[in-house]
Amino acid sequence: MNEKVGRSDPLPLNLGGSRTIAVVCGGDSSEHDVSLRSGQGIYSFFDKERYNVYIVDIKGLDWHVELPDGTTARIDRNDFSFVENGVKKVFDYAYITIHGTPGENGLLQGYFDLVGIPYSTSGVLVEAMTFDKFVLNQYLRAYGVSLADSLLIRKGYEELVSDDEIEERIGMPCFVKPAADGSSFGVSKVKNKDQLAPAIRKAMMESPEVMVESFLDGTEITQGCYKTKEKTVLLPITEVVTNNEFFDYDAKYNGQVQEITPARIPAEVAERVGKITSHIYDILHCNGIIRIDYIISKEGRISMLEINTTPGMTATSFIPQQVRAAGLEMKDVLADIVENQFLSPLS
Repeated sequence: MNEKVGRSDPLPLNLGGSRTIAVVCGGDSSEHDVSLRSGQGIYSFFDKERYNVYIVDIKGLDWHVELPDGTTARIDRNDFSFVENGVKKVFDYAYITIHGTPGENGLLQGYFDLVGIPYSTSGVLVEAMTFDKFVLNQYLRAYGVSLADSLLIRKGYEELVSDDEIEERIGMPCFVKPAADGSSFGVSKVKNKDQLAPAIRKAMMESPEVMVESFLDGTEITQGCYKTKEKTVLLPITEVVTNNEFFDYDAKYNGQVQEITPARIPAEVAERVGKITSHIYDILHCNGIIRIDYIISKEGRISMLEINTTPGMTATSFIPQQVRAAGLEMKDVLADIVENQFLSPLS
């Protein structure tokens, strides 16, 4: 933090009528570059006639804003402001699109709470809980949400759970994944117990806690949702089809997947999925856009895989796809989310 605290800076302060929006991206995880792409996507979607929009790149203690002339300016973390052309500008709102720490685990949300700036995601507790897959699963299980069986392995305590115990309780094949991280790195599909140890080591390179989760066979789908004071928006469901072992990094970002929106599922099943998505959103008191991934078994059982509270937002990401399929425009969706946190919407 800088030594000078507060907004006592003698520089003139911007007092324009349009809200000044920070699209906050980057972060400190392996998904830093993915987040930058989402940041560019969100920046392109915002209505520039309605909002003053800037991209803010965060990595460690290097916080800077990209200016229209191609230069950058340092962010003053005392009040999340910056100086442009001799004028101090304070952001009115932060649209967080960091995948991983500190934007998806509650750390950045706590900072914005301290400096009094509204933001696009859920609050500190919800973000911390949804970031930790194992904790989230235990919480939602109490509300009757169907989930795969899982167990937790902590770094330094690997010997507490043997490979035989994992095979007996979880079964094979299974998934080994970082418990507290994004879903693109460190994930392995394990087909026999000899593969467990290397898979656990791989996951622990991303997180000190690793979740071993039973394999669920079925149709993989994903659905976006957001709510405002006036409405609930359940976006069309996308079916995810890949020839890879699972929906891994290459499937997500290198085109090795077929994404079908709307999903090829019966209307009755789609309605049930929507009810579950809305219910989970309310259970967690979410804010902004979330995306929930599910597996639908051949028997029609709908099991939650994961919640994304800062889903990817490039032009080809799931949410923009679903928004287009719903006949909506991203600029209007983003305006809905921003204005929902202000008493009087900006016309």
